[in-house]
Amino acid sequence: MVVAGKVFRLVEPLSLAETGSMLEGYHTEEPYEEGDYKFTLVTEVVGLLPKENMLKGVYSHDHVINVFHRGKVMPLPRTVEALFSFSEHEGTMFLTIVEKKSLANFMANKLSEILFEKKGGVVEARISPETLREFHLKNPEDTKITFFDNVDIPNVNKLSLYGPDLINTSLFEDYGKHGDLWYIVARSKKYGYVVGVTRDASVTIFNLTEKEKYLEYVTKEIYPLTM
Repeated sequence: MVVAGKVFRLVEPLSLAETGSMLEGYHTEEPYEEGDYKFTLVTEVVGLLPKENMLKGVYSHDHVINVFHRGKVMPLPRTVEALFSFSEHEGTMFLTIVEKKSLANFMANKLSEILFEKKGGVVEARISPETLREFHLKNPEDTKITFFDNVDIPNVNKLSLYGPDLINTSLFEDYGKHGDLWYIVARSKKYGYVVGVTRDASVTIFNLTEKEKYLEYVTKEIYPLTM
């Protein structure tokens, strides 16, 4: 089982209490009609739960997909739901959405519109190449995959290294001289998780099934890495 998500931050100061009051009871309905098909598409925030220094909830969103059935293409409503949490760390309010990157980005913009009435109030929580390198150096023997971007070699866009012994090769240092560390997969000594982290704070845990434990790991281990 794989649990994926992404970390964002709020650009304007907003307390957990204020955030909760604006999200509580949020519910919109949008009619959809196509030929003989009529649906009501619902977007809502449910299950809000304040706990210590965290506010958790579920963002639920309906959309329409087209399916092929017996020679015809017909619209079909589909609901996607994602667990999210707001948490403050050293004066910054973070938002973690437990969903794949593209959907997490979409939901972050929607939550920004609810909280700030515009997009851009919630932005990516970036991790610098230097910080990502320090993350790797804390546990170099368990780093399995690295990607480098911003490569200065002409006609080379990205460089990558795979394997259990890549720390013992000079290629890691050589690649670091030509590009910035973008993505790393390593095993956490403290948690035992195999974790993939990118500079845009997309975090994937490859040997985890519990989303609550994902939030715990991200809060304790990823928030301190962000810019």
